[in-house]
Amino acid sequence: MSLLKPTSKTPFHIDFEWWKKNERDWHIFLRSLLCAEHQEVFANMEEDERIDWIDPQTAEVRQVDGVQHALISHCALLPEFSNERTAMVEAVFRIFLVNGNIPMSAEELGQRLSRSADIILKTIAGPRVYRGLRPYQSQEAAAPSVV
Repeated sequence: MSLLKPTSKTPFHIDFEWWKKNERDWHIFLRSLLCAEHQEVFANMEEDERIDWIDPQTAEVRQVDGVQHALISHCALLPEFSNERTAMVEAVFRIFLVNGNIPMSAEELGQRLSRSADIILKTIAGPRVYRGLRPYQSQEAAAPSVV
């Protein structure tokens, strides 16, 4: 992770690897966000069941977690998934689920949520990681260079 301090233009995302390392019950939490239909579908499925997913922007095929996919592609799009009374960290987390976890800056999040970008930034860029919300680091930037 970079030692640079994030700004209001720094892209963030849900770091699901952080979830897997730091939250024992991350799958239970994600399942709790599923709509009733998908809670029933996933009731008897293995926790780490993977499915093929095609990135609509790059056409890259990736194996993704089935619960994450259901959340992003269906449940997060339902009107009751989030509203103006949703707590800020939860609202930010849910925005990333709604947009397919595409990285967004605090400015973009502020516009989507009608909330202050500065307050969002102070909350998600602080020393404590909430719901795996972390600065986005592209795979190219994250990979060590080979000389």
